Amino acid sequence: MQLSVIILNYNVSHFLELCVLSVQNAIQNIDAEIIVVDNNSSDDSCQMMKRCFPKVILIENKENTGFPKGNNIGVAQAKGKYICILNPDTVVAEDTFEKIASFLSITENVGIVGCKLIDGTGKFLPESKRGIPTPWVAFTKIFGLYKLFPKSKSFNQYYAQQLHKNETGKVDILVGAFMIMQRQLYNEIGGFDENCFMYADDIDLSYRVLLKGKSNYYFHETTVIHYKGESTVKDATYMKHFREFMNFFYQKHFKRSLFFDLMARFGAFYFSFVKFFQGKSKPKPKPTQYLLVSTNENLRKQLENQLKKPVKLQDITQSFSHNQPTEIIFDQNDMDFKTIIHAFETHKSKNVTFKILPKTTDFLIGSNSSFDRGEVVKILDL
Repeated sequence: MQLSVIILNYNVSHFLELCVLSVQNAIQNIDAEIIVVDNNSSDDSCQMMKRCFPKVILIENKENTGFPKGNNIGVAQAKGKYICILNPDTVVAEDTFEKIASFLSITENVGIVGCKLIDGTGKFLPESKRGIPTPWVAFTKIFGLYKLFPKSKSFNQYYAQQLHKNETGKVDILVGAFMIMQRQLYNEIGGFDENCFMYADDIDLSYRVLLKGKSNYYFHETTVIHYKGESTVKDATYMKHFREFMNFFYQKHFKRSLFFDLMARFGAFYFSFVKFFQGKSKPKPKPTQYLLVSTNENLRKQLENQLKKPVKLQDITQSFSHNQPTEIIFDQNDMDFKTIIHAFETHKSKNVTFKILPKTTDFLIGSNSSFDRGEVVKILDL
């Protein structure tokens, strides 16, 4: 078997359904399997999987084992030469795995391969590629120096800004939302460290692959939607977890950094102070126009009745005005995921939001921000 796709799920049934639909399409020409590990969800995730995807391997954990152990449980059941660690709130294109397979076939000494990630608004997620978070690199991240000096080599290492988002190349650290590597290599290094703190697991795994003498790669030629992105609000609580995982990483691989610990403590105070005066970020304005990318006139009428606003059928290849708040709804019954992902990137705008109607479902799904779990809208009478 060529590939095993491991999806660790916890209480995101609708996103999981969308994700598995996209993966099924992407492995049609590959000898591959899908393994869903459910971390004791309280929603209907397991029932949905049994109903909609009876041939997918489903592992039902009796407790929430956490990200590292949950993925290790899935990999232990895998048969593929390669494994893909994939978040349930992602959408892959039909040719994602085939493109990466071609890249692997011509590239030597590969450790982990990641790809371009965008959020639910089409915005590039910088955590798609990162550098080793030394105390100095972590300091530049905490205080946003990488934003102030994006062209400075000294300040742009956390998000590997020396490598453009539309350029494939070596990077140190990849994000756990999408990782492809040889199963043998994963097992050789012991998989994810189950003692890892929050936010440390993918950094630790990536770094241990580097220690094996392998090279990690960011591959830009395929794009994956990651709805949640770096979803934790950047406040004092985030800074506390960030400090904990960095100290864990330093103690494991280097030595404890008093410099970082002091900077992180100050950073927590700084973030609390800034957030107090800034307040919460403003949500995107509610749409004043709805565009349905579909050939289904009955669907258009149903949405128009439910939304109580005009809905216009739209050919996505044709231009439209971005001047007013607009929501674009993609009918996946009429198009593939690759086309939808490309449209996210092409039409991203501060005034545009996106929803997808997955094939054979009765709900719209999407996210207007990298900082929330997204939105699910049931379509009545569909």
